[in-house]
Amino acid sequence: MQLFYNPDITENTTQIAFSKEESRHIVKVLRKSTADKLFVTNGKGWLFTAELNLADVKNCLATITEKTFQNSRDYNIHLAVAPTKMNDRYEWFLEKATEIGIDSITPIICDHSERKVVKLERYEKILQAAMKQSLHYYMPKLNEPVALKSFITQEHTGTCFIAHCEETDKKSLKQLITPKTDLTILIGPEGDFSTKEISLALKNNFIPVTLGHTRLRTETAAIVACHTAALINE
Repeated sequence: MQLFYNPDITENTTQIAFSKEESRHIVKVLRKSTADKLFVTNGKGWLFTAELNLADVKNCLATITEKTFQNSRDYNIHLAVAPTKMNDRYEWFLEKATEIGIDSITPIICDHSERKVVKLERYEKILQAAMKQSLHYYMPKLNEPVALKSFITQEHTGTCFIAHCEETDKKSLKQLITPKTDLTILIGPEGDFSTKEISLALKNNFIPVTLGHTRLRTETAAIVACHTAALINE
């Protein structure tokens, strides 16, 4: 099943016009022709089945023939992850977290961050591609980058965790997750969170956790946290 993404479609939409890039893919790569079926999601839980009316390499048109809605999960995973020095590692995290199942992502700028500028447009495209590839009907929300201190003091729903490497009293994340509960998990940069940042997080009710017995890269830690949360909620 080849899934397309169009955020502008609603349950009341009757016809879909595909972009030039998508039209070329439909005709040249997928070799679709008039009357063939296409599947489209708006990233908000809807799956639309559409019949191709015009198979043009520059402008494909299709009529929606069927629609189904998938309810969202009864829990929410929000990962706040510091950008990595090598941008491709962060992009890998975005792709894999989307495949596993994540709801919100916030790039956080920390005291030890080596990268403080991110390309949200590029990240959005990676999320879209991963959502389509893994046949998810919900698009993860990518938030604007924010300083860790500001993020910590924001209001968050559910349980909040901070995964750090300091040798302090910490429990395993998998022991503390309650199924069907919203989660916010902080993952720091390559140099870890500063002692001051950890202290501020604890003062704001973030629970310190460990993700295992070995030291993980930022992107690996983020994937472990995401998969742990998804596994506990199966």
